[in-house]
Amino acid sequence: MERVKSFMQEFKKFISRGNVLDLAVGVIVGGAFTSIVNSLVNDIIMPVIGLLFGGIDFTKLRYVVTPATADMPEAAIYYGNFIQNVANFLLTAFAVFVIIKAINRLRRKKKEEPAPAPVISEEVKLLTEIRDLLKEKQ
Repeated sequence: MERVKSFMQEFKKFISRGNVLDLAVGVIVGGAFTSIVNSLVNDIIMPVIGLLFGGIDFTKLRYVVTPATADMPEAAIYYGNFIQNVANFLLTAFAVFVIIKAINRLRRKKKEEPAPAPVISEEVKLLTEIRDLLKEKQ
């Protein structure tokens, strides 16, 4: 029983670390983002593209390998779904690229901002003057 308690305490410590929580939030937000991108592609972009190509519904595009018979259904390769999934991937990759580019630009701006000049105290100024005078006398 003591071993289980120790294991649970270790697990609790592991879970409460910042990186694990950040990862969990990232996965949840990523899942929500994926459903938004899928809806954008499936419900908005692909119908417009299908309309431009003469009213094509990409989800119904297929290559029939063997036609249906009385005993068996048709065997087909649904390449339209593949095209739609490729569009999902490309749009998701583009969105991630834009987000990373914006984050990198913000990081660069932070690095480029010059650090404020250090404030020199009166004692340091006085000591610097004394040092310079002593150098002149030598």
